[in-house]
Amino acid sequence: MNNTLKTIGIALASSIVTIGGYRMLGFEGKDVIFNEASSPTSINRLANFPGGGAVPGDFTYAAELSTPSVVHIKAKSSRMVRQQRSIFDDFFGDDSPFGMPRGGNQQQESSGSGVIISNDGYIATNNHVVEGADELEVVTSDHRSYKAKVLGTDPSTDIAVIKIEGSNFPAMAFANSDNVKVGEWVLAVGNPFNLESTVTAGIVSAKGRNIGILAQKQQQMYRRYGDDRQQRTSDAIESFIQTDAAVNPGNSGGALVNLKGELIGINTAIASPNGAYAGYAFAVPSSIVKKVTADIVKFGNVQRGYLGINLVELDSKRAEEVGSKVSEGIYVADVIDNGAAKAAGIQKGDVIVKVDGVDTKSGPRLQEMIGRKRPGESAIVTVSRDGKLRDFDVTLRNRDGGKDFLKKEVASANSTFEKLGIDLGELSSVDKQKIGVSSGVVVKKIYDGDIADYTQMREGFVVLKVGEKKINNINDFKAAIKEAKENGDEGVMICGTYQSASRTTCYGLSLE
Repeated sequence: MNNTLKTIGIALASSIVTIGGYRMLGFEGKDVIFNEASSPTSINRLANFPGGGAVPGDFTYAAELSTPSVVHIKAKSSRMVRQQRSIFDDFFGDDSPFGMPRGGNQQQESSGSGVIISNDGYIATNNHVVEGADELEVVTSDHRSYKAKVLGTDPSTDIAVIKIEGSNFPAMAFANSDNVKVGEWVLAVGNPFNLESTVTAGIVSAKGRNIGILAQKQQQMYRRYGDDRQQRTSDAIESFIQTDAAVNPGNSGGALVNLKGELIGINTAIASPNGAYAGYAFAVPSSIVKKVTADIVKFGNVQRGYLGINLVELDSKRAEEVGSKVSEGIYVADVIDNGAAKAAGIQKGDVIVKVDGVDTKSGPRLQEMIGRKRPGESAIVTVSRDGKLRDFDVTLRNRDGGKDFLKKEVASANSTFEKLGIDLGELSSVDKQKIGVSSGVVVKKIYDGDIADYTQMREGFVVLKVGEKKINNINDFKAAIKEAKENGDEGVMICGTYQSASRTTCYGLSLE
């Protein structure tokens, strides 16, 4: 990765980042009624002047039409914070008395933007705007305030859906982001630095831009699952619209619109060395936003189709490395045994050049085209094989290789455990005898998460009890944490020992 991309960061909603996990609601089972653009996206608002020059036209129409549909989102959260180390830490060692962290709950606030996508109060925003929020307030452009609830999120695209109660809200019309042209004038609408209803102008600088930031966040999340998931390929979809319209913290989740005031993207990230706008911003295309939000409302989670290949994006150098006679497209480095591509007849060595008749010669573009579809839906994949183009009718599958939709309960069943950020291991009878215990599980690895945030637990800790529950295996541990959470407990004691210690140590863990 070059030096420019090293400076790219998520355009966080404010200088204070929300902490913790979001609250998920039940299955909605309905469709979103979107406002669709009635004509192609592009619109020419350039006034020609003598000498052949041109200047941008009047932006007021797009600003007036789109601003009422963009809301200000205020997020509140609380987390337990440890105090700074003191001389007493050196006296007591790493563990404070009774294993409790020193500090207390601290209220935090952040803000961002959102776009009303249906007249009955569904709002699209970024996952990182609402992530960790205990309470959400939505303020509309006419300064009415509403309490909002999170319906679901998709970290793979950094899109979330929240809901406010009411009717006749000014929903923004969706444009087809496929029709967006590089060089086209666009407006970014949002609430940067808590400045409500701010509009900035720029052009589309590039399309299908992959900056690697969502994949990086997802790999950090995967590490919390343990070694069996660390090597999983990221399914983050990054095919951003790049713009030079000014986007700053607080614009996250706001609208990128064309000169007809139609949604072409959700502003998500900025390229910056210091967290503020430095010339380029990135938006999730409206085609992805529409698919993700519709799935979240209807199913509770995103139903994403998978092709089932390992790919290499070709250029002349990579084509030579893999022995491909084609120097542009997506080289199929391997096909997954139970994947959709193999079942359709696509082979290792094929080069994908189109999906559904649309040129698909970059990795981000392929991810976007396939990511718009659900398991069981078909895609016509055009490949180059032995110098000839061939079409394959591919029935996409889910990540597990099936054609069924993944239930929300399956997708989120382990979310509480995942938030802890630990990898547990079973103890053999030899291990138990060596340590001097009859039960327990060992903490093999500690990643970023609640354990690291709220306790001073170290790797190698042997968990014997969670609350009053004796822990014999990993399933016991998960069940005890889940039970405490479902009972509404604010926290739980995790007690155990270290192999080199003869005493029991307990850690207090907040579950809020």
